[in-house]
Amino acid sequence: MQAFFVARGHVTGLMAENAGNLWLAKALWDLGAVQFGDFTIGRTTQHSPVYVNLRLLISNPRALARAARVMHEEVQTLQSMLHPQLQPFQRVCGIPFGGLHLATAFSLRGRVPMIYVHPAKERNGNRVFVEGRYERAEHVLLIDDLVTSGGGIVETGNFLAANAGLHVNDVLVLLDRQEGAKQQLKARGYNLISILGLQTMLNYLMASGLIEEEAYRRSVEYIEARRAERGG
Repeated sequence: MQAFFVARGHVTGLMAENAGNLWLAKALWDLGAVQFGDFTIGRTTQHSPVYVNLRLLISNPRALARAARVMHEEVQTLQSMLHPQLQPFQRVCGIPFGGLHLATAFSLRGRVPMIYVHPAKERNGNRVFVEGRYERAEHVLLIDDLVTSGGGIVETGNFLAANAGLHVNDVLVLLDRQEGAKQQLKARGYNLISILGLQTMLNYLMASGLIEEEAYRRSVEYIEARRAERGG
């Protein structure tokens, strides 16, 4: 029991980061999007004790609309700084499939044209192509639901540059699993902006008494170990 109160006090002190977006943690919890167990994630056989299914946001239109508003406001804030933390862009690009509904909601909220890389449809002999209208040399803001390693982001950015002549500098995600992707992407020339971090979400759920201490500890230990492996 004493260990529980120590842990609870510890996590409460850690919730300052992204604290204004903890509504998202509660919304995802209420949707059943946060699960604990043994999950294979990403493009590897890596096993994680925690899984977050952000695609379930489509089942809560109010939460999806709020997510789009918060993402748009974050972009506006970063662009309006004396030293802007996000470059101007002419298009948003959703990364299939998790990022498509968020990019669509963001596009509608900000009235910014949208494109995406179509992964599996034949057109003129090509199985991969860019869906939507664009002009070469335009700048694109990539949008995804969450980031683990950043591999899909790099792949999409490289494809847009090589096949469409589009520039990608910034990436916006709703949830960063905080496993070192930010540092990995920075090394590749991408600036990652996230609305909420997974560890921050876990801190909130633990402090609110919604999850067991064992699930919390296992998940945080996993995140920290993965971040250390990637040099984050």
